[in-house]
Amino acid sequence: MKFNWEQEATMPSSTCRRRDHHQHRASGLSALLVVVLSIALAACGSSKSSSSSSAASTSVSTPAPAASGPGVGKPAVTIGDKNFSEENLLGALYAQALQAKGYKVTLKDNVGSSEIVYKALTAGQIDLYPEYTGVLLSAIAGQTRNPASAAGAYQQAQTFVQAHGLTLLKVTPFFDSNVLATLPSYASQHGLKSIADLKALGRSVKLGAPPEFATRFEGLPGIKQEYGVDPTFLPIAIELSYKALEGGQVNVQNVFTTDGQLVRGKFTLLADPKHVFGFQNVAPVVRRSVLAAEGPAFAETLNKVSSLLTIKAIQEMNAAVSIDKQTASSVARQFLHANGLV
Repeated sequence: MKFNWEQEATMPSSTCRRRDHHQHRASGLSALLVVVLSIALAACGSSKSSSSSSAASTSVSTPAPAASGPGVGKPAVTIGDKNFSEENLLGALYAQALQAKGYKVTLKDNVGSSEIVYKALTAGQIDLYPEYTGVLLSAIAGQTRNPASAAGAYQQAQTFVQAHGLTLLKVTPFFDSNVLATLPSYASQHGLKSIADLKALGRSVKLGAPPEFATRFEGLPGIKQEYGVDPTFLPIAIELSYKALEGGQVNVQNVFTTDGQLVRGKFTLLADPKHVFGFQNVAPVVRRSVLAAEGPAFAETLNKVSSLLTIKAIQEMNAAVSIDKQTASSVARQFLHANGLV
């Protein structure tokens, strides 16, 4: 069945699992979107670099706001996002939807990791950014135990940020969790189905992940504590994750459950029955003073965008960026147009 973003927006969220019924993305997605959206796709150019940790070097102004709407005359806002393509997509989705309501928005892509972008928020350099609830608890709040549910993660994260003059808006239906991926041949050779199965391999396992994986609980500390796994760790930039795995640089690589590369079924994902990687629904973190200044339509617009982001929708958009090499801005605009938000 052809994928329809408008139809998908009304569907309930599924669990974060690999889908095995999709056709090859690189050749199929553009044709599907032409049929579904009845608009011409932007030319497939190179995607923006996601390796920078400096907001200044990646700041880009989004198009001019609408001439009318609830945002007209309101103070300008700055949205930040983190240093990988899914965050770039989220930043573009929120920025463009607000602009369509008349808000004046500047989008700063690739501000950096959670630790960096959160500091930018509390320092007033940005007004909001999209965050993953479990990461906020681990990387920002410093918790070393994960909540027992997605609702618990949201409530604990909300309690934390509200003590710092911030608030979380509503969460997305999808959650994007870390997951350990390996090649099917390696999984078969060593009988790997769960993270726990890596314990017997000891230091012979070369595990790749972003540098922060070494210190966050939903990383090496957590898998050591909960599963007794102590691999040889190789820091790998996010954008090089699949290249490192397929090229044999690592045996196991930390990736994200919403990655577009996973729709092809080329990788084996190791189960995390103890939920070390937590619950990672996304919610915009906003300074409360900004919400008060911008009026109720500001939060309503952001919440509407979040409500449409199911697992299938975000995987399709991620694939359009990471595989088809469309820009995050172009893919976000197509999705918002399909759902009547621009």
